[in-house]
This record gives sequence, C-alpha cells and structure tokens, in this order.
Amino acid sequence: MFANKLNRTSILAIALCSVAMFTSCKSSESAYKKAYEKAQAQAANNQTAVAEDNSQDVKISPVQTAPQPSSTTSDVANEPVRKESVQLVSGSGLKAYSVVSGSFSLKANAEGRQSVLKERGYDAQIVYNPNVKFYRVIAFTSDDKAAAVQSRNQMRANYSSDVNSKEAWLLYNGN
Repeated sequence: MFANKLNRTSILAIALCSVAMFTSCKSSESAYKKAYEKAQAQAANNQTAVAEDNSQDVKISPVQTAPQPSSTTSDVANEPVRKESVQLVSGSGLKAYSVVSGSFSLKANAEGRQSVLKERGYDAQIVYNPNVKFYRVIAFTSDDKAAAVQSRNQMRANYSSDVNSKEAWLLYNGN
C-alpha cells in the first residue's frame, strides 16, 4: 500500500511539473509579432520623416574637389621599395622600378592575376624570385621611381575593392 501511494505521488508530481513547464514556456509568437509590428511602425515613421524632409526647399551645391597634388621628389624618395633579384618568366621585360600587384607560390595563380591586369589595360608581366620561391605579377615597370609610385597610387585608388591592387608595392630589380 505504501508503494502504491508513493507511485501515485510520483505520478502526480511529474504531472504537476509538466504542467508548470508547459505553462511557463508560453509561445513567444505573440511577442515576436508585437516586435515586428513595432519595427514596421518605426520604419513607416522614418519614411514619413524623410518624405517631409525632402519636401522642403533645399539648395544643393555640387561637390568640388581640389586636384590632388602630385608627389614631390621628397615624397618619392621616402617611398619604401623592396629590392629583389627576379627572373622574367612572362612579359616584355623589366626596368628598374616595378609595381607588384600580387605574389603567388603557384605559377597558374600568377597567370590568372596577369590576365586580370591585362584586361584592365596593364602590360602585366610575371617574374620569379628563386630565393623566396614566389611568382611576382608586375603591373607596371619604369626606370623612373616617381612614375612607378604614381602608377601604384593610381592602381590603389582605381581598384580599391581589389585586395591585390590595394596592396600593390614597389620592387627594385636587383639584377
């Protein structure tokens, strides 16, 4: 009889715990719905405010940009240049200063970068540095350091979303 009463008490306790558990975990669907409706109302209020702001007479003057000063000799002299001995793999030939647009351990990757640069109008070349075992993709080459700096800066500005172009650097051919 005692075991029977214990069984009934256990079953009753489990049932009460289950009921308490289900009632405390009410569906929060209504809370999500309220939050969604509140966000919709705020978005509608913002659109109304923007429409009211746009309805006012606002005189907009065009943006005028000052021309960028070209690099001075002292600026060019301070530009970092990496000196490496490289061997021409593909291209028309290197001059003293070059703009490196990418470095790759695989020649196929360097060739892919070269084709992208050629599509953009660069006379892209591939060189190999046997000391570090990397293929360097050259976008521009010149005997004039200032021209190389200007080309690198222009590449960085024109293709700022392209990681390789954004990180272009100067190479001095140490051969």
